Amino acid sequence: MLKYCLRRLLLFIPVVFGAATLIFGIMQVLPGDVALVILGAGGEGAVTPEALARLREQLGLDRPIYEQYLSWLWGMVRFDLGKSLWSGEPIIHELAMRIPLSFELVVLGTLISTSFAIPVGVISAIRQDAAPDYVVRIFAYAGQAMPGFWVAILLILFLVRLFQWLPPLGYVNLFEDPGKNLQILIWPALVLGVRHAAISARMTRSCVLEVMREDYIRTAWAKGLAEKTVLIRHTLKNAMLPVITIIAMEFSYLFGALIVIETVFTLPGMGRFLVDAIYHRDIPVVQVIIVVIALLVAVVNLLTDMLYAWLDPRIRYA
Repeated sequence: MLKYCLRRLLLFIPVVFGAATLIFGIMQVLPGDVALVILGAGGEGAVTPEALARLREQLGLDRPIYEQYLSWLWGMVRFDLGKSLWSGEPIIHELAMRIPLSFELVVLGTLISTSFAIPVGVISAIRQDAAPDYVVRIFAYAGQAMPGFWVAILLILFLVRLFQWLPPLGYVNLFEDPGKNLQILIWPALVLGVRHAAISARMTRSCVLEVMREDYIRTAWAKGLAEKTVLIRHTLKNAMLPVITIIAMEFSYLFGALIVIETVFTLPGMGRFLVDAIYHRDIPVVQVIIVVIALLVAVVNLLTDMLYAWLDPRIRYA
């Protein structure tokens, strides 16, 4: 298992490097000029060429692309993420304030959806073609079909009309006031987990049904084992690998969904920071945030592969 984990760790490095290089290249070919945005001009003819050239020099935009890339990559390695072209503030300070909110929101959404999806999926499988099964299947299809922003807007309208609740304009740290923190994040986390719960419940149902048709499950029933023992020790344990895959994939997907959810609920997280940076064409901020998201996705995939090896010793490199 140690050899397997080391190989996966070595593959992790080129994946992150490749993602960072690709992101930098894409950002360089996008149209627009942040210098013009900062100067408040609608085009190059609206400002003097001298002022535009001076600002580009100050921002380092006049250097060759390869110099900008090497400088940016070396800064990422040293955790020197540079400064925002729009606000002039260090990017790492902005992220330090926003990442805890976004990470907590993703973790809370995953916990809510997983704790709901797995039991519901198991109940749907063992009561196949009964009323609970139809209810779960309807929820699974509906949850995948409904866009997150639409669910979020409907939830806000519902809370406003019935409870006069409005999305908060700030954020309270979990360690400062856990109760207030939960009041702020519970609803966006619930919306964030709807699609996750729908997909996980559907996958759990399918995997449990598949395992329940295996010969060793029929043997366990024939031996007279209790239903709880058959379901937990034999069925659910062997059906969990595909479910873990879906949970890990959806956990990564939720970081992208933060862009919509944080904007709708006015949360000052990483997703909303990315939207503001795109609006101002703040290229360093956009690059750093996307690289951070790519890094988080790679870490989740790495941990998932290691979990595979722990759950099933047969998973090894040839």
